[in-house]
Amino acid sequence: MTKLTGSIKTKAAELGYSGCGIIPAVVFEEYHQVLDEHIKNFPESKEIYESRRGYANPPEGAKSIIVCVRGYNHYKVPETLKGRVGKHYMFHGEIPYSQAYRSKAEFEAFFQLSGMHVIKSHAIPMRLAAVKAGLGKIGRNNFLFTQQHGSYTCIDAWFVDAELEYEPPADCTVVPGCHENCQKCITACPTKALCSSFSMNWSKCVNPLMYAKEPLIEETKAQMGQWVYGCDTCQDVCPLNKGKLTGQEDFLLLEQFAEHLQPEKILAMNEEDYANIILPRLWYAGKDGLETWKRNVRRALENRREL
Repeated sequence: MTKLTGSIKTKAAELGYSGCGIIPAVVFEEYHQVLDEHIKNFPESKEIYESRRGYANPPEGAKSIIVCVRGYNHYKVPETLKGRVGKHYMFHGEIPYSQAYRSKAEFEAFFQLSGMHVIKSHAIPMRLAAVKAGLGKIGRNNFLFTQQHGSYTCIDAWFVDAELEYEPPADCTVVPGCHENCQKCITACPTKALCSSFSMNWSKCVNPLMYAKEPLIEETKAQMGQWVYGCDTCQDVCPLNKGKLTGQEDFLLLEQFAEHLQPEKILAMNEEDYANIILPRLWYAGKDGLETWKRNVRRALENRREL
């Protein structure tokens, strides 16, 4: 292993990443193939899949991709958020005051000090990159699985302009033990967006449905249950995730934040509080998303009353 490659992996471990791998920045042909297959099977979702075409092609000047993973399975989930907010969104690394955010910033500074330029203005197929980097395998619910974290895993990746030492090609992309005859994730998917192995009809997934501009039919609203931000159903029913959620550690300020996500407080929330409290952690709803939040809460409350 070259000195620079070794120092990158050592630094990643120091910063709390559980795994780090490096791959060449080349075209992800497999990603194009996956998009073609999804468009063929789900033409109603063609627009979103076509918008991701550019992810498969590296930007000009990129020579390597540094990929790191860390788990969030050790954090405690507040009781009031279970079944309502996806765990990834509670513990993600884009929260400015989180340790993960600081680690990512420090790692990027390390790249610069090591003579590497980070090319930021380009998306990366994160899960596929992690598999190629030897950091995990893909399950039939489309998530990346690692032995340590199950699918409760976050991925960070960077294009850099340096040639480095690369991981050997992955011999298999499917997580061992994810059997075709299991089907638990497919059966449990509330809206049947996950309708076959390694497949996903994005336009039917709970997460994008929460921000749909067109009114939803009553059947779809009922299928979404009490989720108001994200959905963990296919991960939580997966046998490969059994015992992975240890809940041993508090996540910074999450209990306090959870208080602001109680239904009655969201329904009474004003634009200022939404911008200052909600958006810094749950930004997918968008700057003008307060009414969408309230709509999702009203739908969740209606579904709860029907239980």
